[in-house]
Amino acid sequence: MTVYFQEQESAHYRFGDNDAEILKVLAQRYIGANPQAGFVYRTFHQSGVLQNKEGLFEIDLSQRFPSAKPGQWAYGAGVVWSDEERNLDIIIRCLGPVRFFFNGSLTYRSNVIDEMSPDASVKLNVTFTKGWNTLFIKMKHTPAGFGCLIGSDEAKVRILNVLAPFKERQGKAGWVFSAPVDKDVVPDETKLPDLFSFEKNSGLSWFPECQWNEEERKLPSLERMYGRQSGKLAFAWTRFRQHLAGSHPVNMVITSLGPITVWINGKETVKENKAGHYALELPLFNGVYDLLVKSICGEGVWEYTLTASIGGAPIDLYAPHQVHGSGDAAWLYVGPFQVEADPELSDLQRTDRLYATTREVKEKANYAYWRLDLPHAWIRPYYENSMLSNKWTVGTMTNYARWDYPLGVTIYGLLQTGRFLHRPDMIRYATEHVQACTDMFEYSLWDAEQYGFPAINQQLVMMKMLDNCGSFGSAMLEAYRECGDNAFLPVASRIADFMLNKLERREDGAFYRTCPGEYSADTMWADDLYMSTPFLRRYAEISGDARALDEAAKQFLRFRNYLFMPEQRIMSHVYDFKYGRATGIPWGRGNGWVLFSLTEVLEVLPETHEDRPALLEFFNELCEGYLVLQSDSGLWHQVLNASETYLEASCTAMFAYAFARGVRFSWLRESNRFAEAAILAWNGLSRIAIDRQGNVHGVCSGSRYAFHPEYYNEDLRTVTNDNHGIGIMMLAGTEVAKLKGYLSFD
Repeated sequence: MTVYFQEQESAHYRFGDNDAEILKVLAQRYIGANPQAGFVYRTFHQSGVLQNKEGLFEIDLSQRFPSAKPGQWAYGAGVVWSDEERNLDIIIRCLGPVRFFFNGSLTYRSNVIDEMSPDASVKLNVTFTKGWNTLFIKMKHTPAGFGCLIGSDEAKVRILNVLAPFKERQGKAGWVFSAPVDKDVVPDETKLPDLFSFEKNSGLSWFPECQWNEEERKLPSLERMYGRQSGKLAFAWTRFRQHLAGSHPVNMVITSLGPITVWINGKETVKENKAGHYALELPLFNGVYDLLVKSICGEGVWEYTLTASIGGAPIDLYAPHQVHGSGDAAWLYVGPFQVEADPELSDLQRTDRLYATTREVKEKANYAYWRLDLPHAWIRPYYENSMLSNKWTVGTMTNYARWDYPLGVTIYGLLQTGRFLHRPDMIRYATEHVQACTDMFEYSLWDAEQYGFPAINQQLVMMKMLDNCGSFGSAMLEAYRECGDNAFLPVASRIADFMLNKLERREDGAFYRTCPGEYSADTMWADDLYMSTPFLRRYAEISGDARALDEAAKQFLRFRNYLFMPEQRIMSHVYDFKYGRATGIPWGRGNGWVLFSLTEVLEVLPETHEDRPALLEFFNELCEGYLVLQSDSGLWHQVLNASETYLEASCTAMFAYAFARGVRFSWLRESNRFAEAAILAWNGLSRIAIDRQGNVHGVCSGSRYAFHPEYYNEDLRTVTNDNHGIGIMMLAGTEVAKLKGYLSFD
């Protein structure tokens, strides 16, 4: 048996059978390790390199420089920060000759097949070191093409945030690329340009342009950003501090060539319907003040100036929101708006909103978002809390504000633990994680349209399979019961429409995965019962759409036809339609997802529902099958019927959860045996898998599939504090604790 820690380090040794204390340390460790660090805002120049629908950065220099000559060279560069060593697959698709340098070393040189097959992809496995990592590309122009596409494999999951190199661009997001040159300026490939020095030292001209040219600098700020648009309006937002103790007069001088309105901390201070010069004195107490200006373009120049001072000393204005790469820019701008579409003041001064620029909005292009007084420069939120976690080490970066499926069960576990322990702080943390995603839902759809691929909510926006939406969507609806946030409902409707109306199905209506061109094409996964049915059950409750609950019930019976192994009364992990058969490998967590999800549906399925008898029978069959495979330690094996495979914690937690609920809801025949098994499983987890600091061990990493058990045992090793196991550990603990109370009451 694998030993993750000494007996004295286990949760059971420290807390014994005090389930509440074990749950408390599990939840508190997770929250402490994942502080509420939301999105990072960066300057992004839309005239730079955009991503395509796959998430690949399109450095297509034939389009950028149509007059470029064959034989010319150009270069691309970016830097990536990593808090720890991480492994990532990089995809390159050549449009011509390409050489890719990672951290200064030649990592890939294209061949003629790569260069002449623009749809072919090359996959490179690279290791990002702790700290800064450099990416540099040499590209040569031929009649066949010029440039490349580059990015991470499965970009919506394995997020690769490339930042601009060079000191002049520090903090900006995105690749830079050079203008073509006749002669290779980097012939000695051991001496690449210093990406952390000044770009002028490279001897190249780099794009996108990040400063206004001389002619543009002569124009007023609003005019150079939006043009001269008579009758339209825009908002500018800044912030200042009255730094003296008590109340002091702040002198403000405004010159405007058109109508202007000024608010300070939401209070209208100036409103003038014509051009003019205005001076005012405002008694303000020590503190920070938001200053918002609405300017309307008249027939002349679109311009205003504003200065503030105390006792003759100028007050510095500064950006109202931290935006990396914005330099010393003090103002954010949004517009231009038709006068009739003047947004509500109460909705301004937020970065989680889009603003309709016309009264009637038919598409996302009719919305505006905050930008900077720089060429084609918008502020853009990024999820930068983690990249791909290393498979065999404890992750050190926060998961907060991320939308993905393992975090769905983590959020559910925190909600249930908070309820059980009467800890509103835990419930609030979980709901605020969800809100961090849903508050930006409309923005993230717009972001994808503007830039080709979203910088946040990638899986929700680029929704193509159940993994992308069902688990976190279910947790979102569970959180809705706590906070009643109506922003959750449009997201839920989008997910429900995908599942009920757009998802791939077999002829009998069973969900499956088409995944064209991938190894997993035409497969059905036991996991997908969890990725769909808990959400459908909750959506039916909240929306009143009984069709969703009916669909959830029927999916279990359909999946049973393909994956059930009747001799052992357990489930195969996958059915592969390419081979016309199930794999016959009962992966532990895949089976755990099935039983876990079945309890979620049975909990709300009406007694009179036509499928309830069949689902109760199926639940009992599965529980009987799993019960006989439980080890003496209380845990189940990674491959359930292969005792030579390691003991796995996440499937054990799911079986404990389901058994406890089955007893408590009186679904099980001979319930005493299952009550004992659930308690044995939880005791085993508290001795073997949960240490006294609340770390969770023995959880299998994310799985693909195979027709042999060796893959699951040898290739899928365990990960400490993997999100596939943390939430379900909390859920198992709460359910076993409830079971003990139920048995004591009886």
